[in-house]
Amino acid sequence: MLRSDVVVLGGGQAGLAAAFYLRRAGIDHVVLDAQPVPGGAWPLTWDSLRLFSVARHSSLPGWPMPAFPDGYPTAQHVVDYLTAYEKRYDIPVQRPVHVSSVTRDGDRLLVHTDAGTWTARHVISATGTWWRPFRPLMDLPGRQLHVVDYRDPLEFAGQKVVVVGGGNSGAQIAADLVPHTELTWMTRRPPRYMPDEIDGKALFDIATRHGSVSGLGDIVAVPPVREARDNGLLVAAPMDFEALSGADVVVWCTGFRPALSHLAPLRLRDVDGRVAVDGTTAVEEPRLHLLGYGGWTGPASATLIGVGPTAKATVAKISS
Repeated sequence: MLRSDVVVLGGGQAGLAAAFYLRRAGIDHVVLDAQPVPGGAWPLTWDSLRLFSVARHSSLPGWPMPAFPDGYPTAQHVVDYLTAYEKRYDIPVQRPVHVSSVTRDGDRLLVHTDAGTWTARHVISATGTWWRPFRPLMDLPGRQLHVVDYRDPLEFAGQKVVVVGGGNSGAQIAADLVPHTELTWMTRRPPRYMPDEIDGKALFDIATRHGSVSGLGDIVAVPPVREARDNGLLVAAPMDFEALSGADVVVWCTGFRPALSHLAPLRLRDVDGRVAVDGTTAVEEPRLHLLGYGGWTGPASATLIGVGPTAKATVAKISS
């Protein structure tokens, strides 16, 4: 059996931030990542995706993201940064390692993987949400995709495409598709754009002070979205089953759930699929910490800039 004081599950931004503070605290740890390459979910996003903020406001602890020469950084710039971050801090990542479950074993936790079983004093779950997309169950004649399946608008050139979802991904993918397709953008309510001057740094500051940014709106008006909106090309329609049925392709931008199936044996999740936490520590299992899943595990903790403070607090709790 393999041993470590702390086993971190997930090698994306949250796992790397945790590893940074574990290394600084001198705590023995290992990071288990299911992906074959660095970058977490960032290598799998759509081609035109950019961050909400300039590089200096999109950094993990310790080392600022290198400047990007043309506005907001691309997803590939983020991948390059996370790859270099691993090397810079010599983070002990093992990949690809698939974690099947976490169980209790006396005063320790066992992490069961396809490469063996680890025994740990603490486990930090940092698996994110990308791996568990929410897909509405609808019987439609056309092709159905989720955000996780979308890459390039040219794949759908000339087709009737319906994008469903009134959040950031819905608006961005609709703006991406509108020059190339016969597009319908469907939302449950009229789109709520945040003020144009709002970016990721401002959202982090507001979330940190107030715990939520929902009062500002649902959509950050990044340049492609703003341009399509201002040119009258980004017009939302209400939900319409007939239009859905007539589409060649439906792209569901309907969000994600926390990827926590590996925690099932611990029986900690509530009806919403979440685990009750005090900060990031599971209330009913204090050896388990959940990092980077969204507001319920720390303000803006699912963002590059926001995961650092919660990672620091998590490691401080482990060290105490």
